[in-house]
Amino acid sequence: MLDTRTARPAPKVADPELLTAEHKAWRLEVLKRAHWRCQWPGCQAHGRRGGVRLYADHILERKDGGASLDPRNGQTLCPKHHQVKTAKARAARMRST
Repeated sequence: MLDTRTARPAPKVADPELLTAEHKAWRLEVLKRAHWRCQWPGCQAHGRRGGVRLYADHILERKDGGASLDPRNGQTLCPKHHQVKTAKARAARMRST
């Protein structure tokens, strides 16, 4: 049995698609369109001068058939709201299998 108190998790490996110039351009376009603000209703997080790290999130996740480089499938989210949205999408995906 693995002792989870001392075992190190496997190192995180970035998806190679997320490292491409095309994806970086998509991300920048999504962030600029949102004026570097979280687009979650009521959230005031700001990325540029506010110093919050923002995610360019796929509205319909790539795993669920969302277009990976279409800016219309992108939204800007702060870490908290990105985690909430991703967890909901993952739970929905697990229910449908």
